[in-house]
Parts: sequence; C-alpha cells; structure tokens
Amino acid sequence: MQRLKTRSQFQAVLAGSTVARTAHFALHCAALDTGVVKPPASSLQNAPLMALFGVQDVWMGAMVPKRWAKRAVTRNAIKRQIYNVSTEYESAMTVAAHVVRLRSGFDRKQFISASSELLKDAVRLELQQLFAKIVPRLSAAPAQRVAA
Repeated sequence: MQRLKTRSQFQAVLAGSTVARTAHFALHCAALDTGVVKPPASSLQNAPLMALFGVQDVWMGAMVPKRWAKRAVTRNAIKRQIYNVSTEYESAMTVAAHVVRLRSGFDRKQFISASSELLKDAVRLELQQLFAKIVPRLSAAPAQRVAA
C-alpha cells in the first residue's frame, strides 16, 4: 500500500466520488489515471506531463483537519488508526487512490483525554464499519465481471 503525499494527489482523490460514510468519516476514491502534474514553469515547454500516481497499487491518504480534532495528539492518533485499519482491508480494496476524511469531531465531553484507549477504540470501530461498507461491493464486483 502506498501513501498519498502531495497536495495534488489529495485534491485528485477528493475530486473523485465518496464511496462510503459514517457519522465521523467519509471515504473518497478515484482511479489512478485521473490526474497529471504540470511540469514546473522553469522546465522546457515540451516536457511530458508526470503522472500523479507512479505505481499501480492501492494508495491511501488520511485527512484529519484541525477544525474537527484540535489537539495534535488526537489528530495523529486518528491518522494512525486510519492507516492501521486500511492495511487490514488492503487485500479487498481495488487498485485506486483512497482518502479517509474526518468530517465531524468526536465529543470532547465523552472523550476527555486527547489520546485515550476509549477514543482509539471508538475510532477503530467506526473505521472498520466504514471499510466494511465497501468490502462487499469490492468482493462482488469481480464476480459480476466473470458472470457477464
């Protein structure tokens, strides 16, 4: 599994479709051939465009905005959970670019500590629900192609 690193990669995936949602998370997906990067202005005019995703693999990115997770400890804990859960579902995911985006905050009254086991368990459970929503679709898609 490859990780998204550049702003243009994240923008290309977010321009794609939202394939699953839960109360706190949204999963975006885009085909790997969706975008190209323009060469720097200082380079030659005839320079070829570079692909955003150089490798045909499952790409994963995590977006945890400060708006929804104020503390850096919380943001980092949520990102770690996103990457850990995504590796569990990697074999069932299609070769595409995916971004998991936090779309609402966790209640600070319920999760007082910035990085408690209770918060990590809640995040992990919800992420597993998020990926479980797309796994039946992914596993059914190849069977439909074979039957057709």
